[in-house]
Amino acid sequence: MSDLPLQCQNLKEQVESILQLLHQEPALRSQDITPIQTSLSKVISPKFEIVFAGAFSAGKSMLINALLERELLYSAEGHATGTECRIEYAELNKERVVLTFLSEAEIREQAVYLCEQLGFKTVPNINQADVINLLRQDSEVIIQQEGGESKSERAKQAKALMLLLEGYIANRDRINTVNNATYSMEQFNFFNLKEAAGYARRGSNSAVLKRIEYYCNHPLLQDGNVIIDTPGIDAPVQKDAQLTYAKIQNSDTSAVVCVLKPASAGDMTKEETELLELMRQNGGVRDRVFYIFNRIDETWYNTELRQRLDDLISGQFRNSNKVYKTSGLLGFYGSQIKQTSQRDRFGLDSVFAENIKGLNGKEETPQYVYAFNNYCVNSGKLSSTKFRVSVNGFETPNENYVRILGDWGNELIEKLIQDSGTEEFRRAITRYLAEEKRPQLFKNLADDLKDVCIKLKKHYQSVQRNLDSQPQEIETMKAQELQRLNQQLQQIGREFSEHITEEVNQIINNSCNAFEADFKQLQSRMIRRLDELLDSFSVADAYRRATISHPRNATAPLIAILVEAFYYLANQLEDILIESSQQVVANYFQRLIEKIGKSEYYRQLYRLLDHDGGIKQQLRILEKGVTQTLMSAASVECDRFVRESPRFYDEGTFSIYQFRQTLSQTSQGYDAESIVEAEPAIRQLLKLDFEPKVSQTIRKSFRQTINQILKTQLLPMADQQADEILQQYPQARAYLEKTLEQEAEEKIANNRRLLSVVEENMEAYNSAASSINSCLQSMQLYDHLLPVIANADYATPGLLDANGKFATNGFVISDGLVDEVVEV
Repeated sequence: MSDLPLQCQNLKEQVESILQLLHQEPALRSQDITPIQTSLSKVISPKFEIVFAGAFSAGKSMLINALLERELLYSAEGHATGTECRIEYAELNKERVVLTFLSEAEIREQAVYLCEQLGFKTVPNINQADVINLLRQDSEVIIQQEGGESKSERAKQAKALMLLLEGYIANRDRINTVNNATYSMEQFNFFNLKEAAGYARRGSNSAVLKRIEYYCNHPLLQDGNVIIDTPGIDAPVQKDAQLTYAKIQNSDTSAVVCVLKPASAGDMTKEETELLELMRQNGGVRDRVFYIFNRIDETWYNTELRQRLDDLISGQFRNSNKVYKTSGLLGFYGSQIKQTSQRDRFGLDSVFAENIKGLNGKEETPQYVYAFNNYCVNSGKLSSTKFRVSVNGFETPNENYVRILGDWGNELIEKLIQDSGTEEFRRAITRYLAEEKRPQLFKNLADDLKDVCIKLKKHYQSVQRNLDSQPQEIETMKAQELQRLNQQLQQIGREFSEHITEEVNQIINNSCNAFEADFKQLQSRMIRRLDELLDSFSVADAYRRATISHPRNATAPLIAILVEAFYYLANQLEDILIESSQQVVANYFQRLIEKIGKSEYYRQLYRLLDHDGGIKQQLRILEKGVTQTLMSAASVECDRFVRESPRFYDEGTFSIYQFRQTLSQTSQGYDAESIVEAEPAIRQLLKLDFEPKVSQTIRKSFRQTINQILKTQLLPMADQQADEILQQYPQARAYLEKTLEQEAEEKIANNRRLLSVVEENMEAYNSAASSINSCLQSMQLYDHLLPVIANADYATPGLLDANGKFATNGFVISDGLVDEVVEV
């Protein structure tokens, strides 16, 4: 775009200044500034990119040609342009074209994709002539089978493949293997834009071009306006369609012209519906969208089509003031025919010279001629005019065309152009770009900024009122702090109690990961220890202890061996359970003390008392009590292991069967050997008894015991400690009185310093907002000015001295500095 007004030269810096002020306020940092950044980039960008998007064959390229009144872009029925065309302004003597080709790798990728879509089994080696000929023949067969190159999706894909292969063959020497080759028109020996555009328009050439950049002289392109023609949103090559969607959503895109086909198709396609939905969600484009229903001439001959289009526009587009109905074909060629005469048969020998060359010298009829003749006779557009036109059956379409124009000349052409709607659209978009574009961009930026500015202003005022309500003298501040002391101690005690309750609940609900890990370690140690004891249990040692206990006897029964085993295993398991429980408790209290030490209430308590009120000492005492209680519980738990399991001797159980088998084996003799030989069976018998008992302990009963001990000892301690904290009010008051005066002086000094900072922030905001407002006023946008903080807004009565200046004992701070101020 042309240079910004003088008042807007520093617009970018001023907007960024406001955004920086916003970032300084923690309470406002979550504000989404993306819309502002997008709007700002649009305002200051030297380019205003207008993307033409729509389905293939919707007539995008033809419509652009009609707007610029020059045949720049390739346009053909049934073929989807896969090339992005960019058209920018150039002085008349500096017009040029820059051509960028697809790489060989990209062409091969497209060929493979199209072959897969068409079901060809031939591997598309684009460097083998026989393979290329075979693919072209197969494609021609498909087009014939489908009834024409535009009759079905397969036919379109077949045509696209043919053009791609033809373009590769024709331009092989200009195409790089991997990189995209770029050429100026001089490298092609083109002397003007017309020659270069003619080369690029040929379908096969267009198929292998990745990008075409036209630099052309036309008023529509002045002021940085750039027109971009994109591949169809339903292009045969999916990658081409994706390029269009990506370009629409690109941050550089400023406006979109949606060229739609319902005028000829009757309804919106699925892709067109998705395109419209994307437009509505695109915050970068907003309402800078033009909806063009092209090929409107087809509704002139079909009442049903016309009614369906009118219903569609009145239903889905009634809220848009940028809806136009056009015939790009009639409008563009009408503008071209105005320059012709009877001498060149009104363009047949010039504009359409290439199109009318038929086989065997027979003259073909251009599509435009058919459309022109139809317009004259069947459209109804001439019925109430002076034009009396007829089409004779004994004349060819071309002869009728020449005769009609010979009779009526440019008057009829002007009428056709008017009815085509292209002139209306050109006037509308020209007016928008010249008069409405820039103010609308500035309006969007102002509207996006206003929300941020209002929040900043209200935020500053809120902080001022809050500070104004606080004491501003040292003695007053000290008195208020002492009044709040009791409440602070009470709050600290409450938070401590709530913290302990929360920690206990986590244990009970199994939601403390660290504690769960410790308890699983206890379980693992118990299971491993039981396995070790069973594997290492010695019947000989048990037999020896049993006989020593009864010196008068020389032998011992199986029951005596089991008794010794039960006592031995139970005592050993008790030792490991006690040891593991001690570790669980030690780890838990260590973590608890660390968490408390990092809490805000603990820091606050230290500030008020210069110590923690005995919290950590009490926790260490409680840790010993919990450990002792848990050791006793572990002893009781394991003491029960000495007794057999309730169902150990039940009939029908494996344990009673094993017991009888073992008893039968040991009763075969009276010496120690018969007992020792039954050691495996005795171990198995012990395993059958101890495993269920240990499992019950570590998985159910003992965990419940731990939970209950922690709950019954920690919760009362927390309540008692909260009361102890409150009882230390005299000590807290005495300590606070020693430090309060210094703290009060520091607070007031700090707030005065912060006042200076916030005054600078307010001045910076006002400076930026005022500068932006000057810019908006230069654009006549008086209804979109940003709010400015006047002196009356932030100089509250309690903060001014007799001269109307801020009192030295008052203070105002920004929210970004609130964290540095201790509220009193």
